[in-house]
Amino acid sequence: MLKVVNAGVYATIQDLGRFGYMSVGVPIAGAMDHYAAKLANLVLDNDENDAVLEVTLGGSSFQFLKDTIICLTGADLNATLNDETIQLNHPIKIDKNSVVKFRNSVYGARAYLAVKGGFLNKNVLGSRSFFKEITKKHVLKANDEILYDETQNFNYSQLAGVKVQQDRFLHSTIEVYEGPEYGMLTNVQRKELTTTTFTISKENNRMGYRLEQLVRNNLDGIITSAVMPGTIQLTPSGKLIILMRDCQVTGGYPRILQLTDDAINKMAQKSTGDSFNVEVIPL
Repeated sequence: MLKVVNAGVYATIQDLGRFGYMSVGVPIAGAMDHYAAKLANLVLDNDENDAVLEVTLGGSSFQFLKDTIICLTGADLNATLNDETIQLNHPIKIDKNSVVKFRNSVYGARAYLAVKGGFLNKNVLGSRSFFKEITKKHVLKANDEILYDETQNFNYSQLAGVKVQQDRFLHSTIEVYEGPEYGMLTNVQRKELTTTTFTISKENNRMGYRLEQLVRNNLDGIITSAVMPGTIQLTPSGKLIILMRDCQVTGGYPRILQLTDDAINKMAQKSTGDSFNVEVIPL
């Protein structure tokens, strides 16, 4: 078991998502940063879809009640194992009753902790990802316990670590495709999108990020249509909303841009006050 000592800002269990149910209104959800979640599992020779712990911005601590091997990836949240600094992107042996703490962000917003064999919370509709009204829990709280299998007598030194460039977390250009309603924009509006430096407002979470800057909007409304993670909507006020992994399955605002999958991963590592520019790339 993994015991939650302090849940911090926002901690959940996630895999790569819940596929095949959008037609009945169930979002995909899953790890905000797929790249980091997959990497944590692959370093441990797990399946890339095994469930991992997603920690947002730190301030949390967890006690391991069984021996295991872990890997931390994603944001550097100043993590320690029994008060000793942990190396990111490498396998780490964990003895029973050890405590891992995430303190504060050095860079990035979300860290991922994988255990050998993955976390074994209940699988609901083909996924272990937390989601409100789909799973019993939607966020971890103090004293919660999450099951994992004990790992002993394993030569973890045969598992190789990797090096990840910090550019993934500090990169200021986000690549996007044209969205279904991009053609409704004027040339002036299109230029605004590519020359404005956008800032993430305090209104941001796993569902979406609202941006501070305005883009002039004289577009007609659209019939409620399908949306997906990475869709950028233009609201009547001119504010942009970037839909993230927990987003709804339909929306009524023009879908002017669509983040690439890697851009969603990079956006997941940004938070309130972070700035970026968009680059429209051809399909």
